[in-house]
Amino acid sequence: MTIGRTISIYLPDANPQGIKICDFFDSIVKAVSIPRAKLDDASQNPELTQPGVYFLIGEKDEVGKPSVYVGESEVLLTRLNKHNKEKDFWNQAICFVSEKNNLNKAHIKYLENHACNEAKKVNKCTLENSNNPTQSSLTNQDRDFVLRIFEDLKIIIATLGYPIFEQTKRNKKNIYYYKGKDAEGEGEYTEEGFIVNKGSKSNVDEAPSIHSSIKSLRENLVEKGILREENGLYIFQEDFTFSSPSTAACVLLGGSTNGWRVWKDKHGKTLDKIIRKRN
Repeated sequence: MTIGRTISIYLPDANPQGIKICDFFDSIVKAVSIPRAKLDDASQNPELTQPGVYFLIGEKDEVGKPSVYVGESEVLLTRLNKHNKEKDFWNQAICFVSEKNNLNKAHIKYLENHACNEAKKVNKCTLENSNNPTQSSLTNQDRDFVLRIFEDLKIIIATLGYPIFEQTKRNKKNIYYYKGKDAEGEGEYTEEGFIVNKGSKSNVDEAPSIHSSIKSLRENLVEKGILREENGLYIFQEDFTFSSPSTAACVLLGGSTNGWRVWKDKHGKTLDKIIRKRN
């Protein structure tokens, strides 16, 4: 049984687009989310005088991955002001501290390193860190303390709209298949969208009627190395999540099609019949 959690989000100026202060009822982890344009307004926030880790977040790229820089500082506001002068890409900062103010330099260095490693593993953002941060040496007790903080950090940052540490929940029993022209793919419909599995094949040639947005998406997937041409077909080099079954199918086909009707399970039942018309 899944146990629920409650997150409190406080809006200091009652503006949902402004500064947000987030915490759990049952945790010492606190987050301060700051739009870059509101950095001056955040200067009076006491949490930003503490040690902590922070994430600078920029726009999503052509395939939907935000740019993210992970850092740590013993005085968060000082470091944010420095980045405000020196880094252009970001428009949002999310800082994490302890309500007990009991994080030290070794803790936050370990958190910084662990966050970078996890972000690379999950691969849902583009890291702006030029070098991987050094991992500090901790006792087993301190390491476990830091990792518990990271687990709560993951939930809060995803709740704020950046699920960069969330592994997509997969159910290998519900695999759907697509065949069209030379294209051949398999994938899964999830809460995040439709995932096309690594190794799926997409047509290189495109239909004259292909929608401009699909054409652009295919070009970007090739540019990012997610699609690679092999023996006259594009091959997916990694699992990739599309916003909808139809977008996924159109990319594989290189033309227009209804993904709800062309993705089918091993028994030939369409995604439309299984998901949308099951009742």
